Amino acid sequence: MKTTLPKSQVLTHLTKVDTTATTLLPSQTLIPLNRAVKMPTSLPQQQVLSTPVTALRFDQATRTILRWAHGHESKAVCVANVHMLMEARGNKEFDRILNNADMVTPDGMPLVWMLKLLGRKGQDRVAGMELLQSLCQQASEQNVKVFFLGSQKAVLDQMRTRLEREYPDLEIAGMEPLPFRRLTPNEDAAVIEQIHESGAGLVFVCLGCPKQEKWIAEHKGRIQSVMIGLGGAFPVYAGLKKWAPRWVRQSGLEWLYRLLQEPKRLVGRYSQTIPPFIFLAVAQLLSHYFTPRRLLNNFTL
Repeated sequence: MKTTLPKSQVLTHLTKVDTTATTLLPSQTLIPLNRAVKMPTSLPQQQVLSTPVTALRFDQATRTILRWAHGHESKAVCVANVHMLMEARGNKEFDRILNNADMVTPDGMPLVWMLKLLGRKGQDRVAGMELLQSLCQQASEQNVKVFFLGSQKAVLDQMRTRLEREYPDLEIAGMEPLPFRRLTPNEDAAVIEQIHESGAGLVFVCLGCPKQEKWIAEHKGRIQSVMIGLGGAFPVYAGLKKWAPRWVRQSGLEWLYRLLQEPKRLVGRYSQTIPPFIFLAVAQLLSHYFTPRRLLNNFTL
């Protein structure tokens, strides 16, 4: 295991940082009018409720993320489930964050089913844990440095032990826990500088939804790495929480598996998100399949 030691220390020992030295934004260059410019190709999307979900298969999504990471492009990747989409329905700021993300992957099977029913027949699940494992494997093979941000030191230590065992060639650029409170400007500047100095192409962020997505949106353009919000993947990978069996995940029952593990924490969330999601999803599907034009096409001889 290759490990790059960051120059910055743990947040509790942070010193004052000159914020003018941490922007590190690429200078803007004027392009001659007679020079051909290749515009970036937008990723395929499918609107699910109010959120544009990226319609890429798992292998396509990982290839895209790694291409961005090699170029140290500042990108925001959100790993979406029912909870996230319903959070966006009631929060205009969060809805804007998801709409402005560079990639929104279908983490939960209900989103995969919606994409398929809306015409994306080959769509598969692009979930957080699988993304974490696949990207770490490929990053170790392609010499892409990775940075882990958020969660707690005990969780990160457990993750490091497993990462060293499973991906011995993975270069961990840094692991930094964050406090539950909002960082001060100096602390935030120090984190940005630490990530820049580490040379990380991938930054895995674990702060919980919607906090991690907001943090990523605030730092897009300030951190020259692909930032991926992974929610509860850190403690699961660390072995502190159980991962649902594959058949449970593929059948769309992972929510029930989690509910049985943490009923007090999740019963309120699920009761407020799952029933309205089902109602809104059915309404969208009815609108999709029974628009006048589609009905006319179906009954045209």
